[in-house]
Amino acid sequence: MQYLSREQVREVDRRAIEECGMCGLVLMENAGRGCVDVLCSLGVRGPVVICCGRGNNAGDGFVIARHLDLRGHAVRVLLFGDPSELRGDAAANFSLLEKCGIPVRVVLAAEDGCGWETELAGADWIVDALLGTGSRGQPRPPLDRVIRCLNQQPARRLAVDVPSGLDCDTGQAAPATFCADHTCTFVAAKSGFAAPAARAYLGQVHVLDIGAPRKLVEQATR
Repeated sequence: MQYLSREQVREVDRRAIEECGMCGLVLMENAGRGCVDVLCSLGVRGPVVICCGRGNNAGDGFVIARHLDLRGHAVRVLLFGDPSELRGDAAANFSLLEKCGIPVRVVLAAEDGCGWETELAGADWIVDALLGTGSRGQPRPPLDRVIRCLNQQPARRLAVDVPSGLDCDTGQAAPATFCADHTCTFVAAKSGFAAPAARAYLGQVHVLDIGAPRKLVEQATR
């Protein structure tokens, strides 16, 4: 398996957009749709709850929600943060998601502990789109408590790009780290995935092509 650091993956994304003329929205669309392909191949037998933060990882989550809905699956989104703080491609995909009529519950920090956990009832899958590859160290409140709550659910769990709380370069897990049954990671496996201790949080790793030219991936390792 080929491994790339967070900086190498960022460089692949940057070059795909700036040098090859690709659109960030297209890369995000490919990432989210690829995750849905994996979910459907594993079997979706009930509702899917997608838990989102405020970065591009959340944007992937919004795309996942839309494509699950397109395929006729029940889906709902938990957004842990103010939608007005979303930026760029994530904001664009949230706006599109709202127009699709998919249930979205916004949970602000002041509302932590106010019953959002009921949204998890009956979920077949929980999708972690809280924190991306840029995250380091212990997730900040309330996401640390959110992650612990998600880990206690009987649902199957899928992480988007990297389990929240896991350092993608070192493989070191924070005290609150999402425990995935499956991880859909983009472009290449991340360097930290090779750490033996990371395996308990990653589950089965699926490396997804999001459309970035192969030569950029190959050049990133030189």
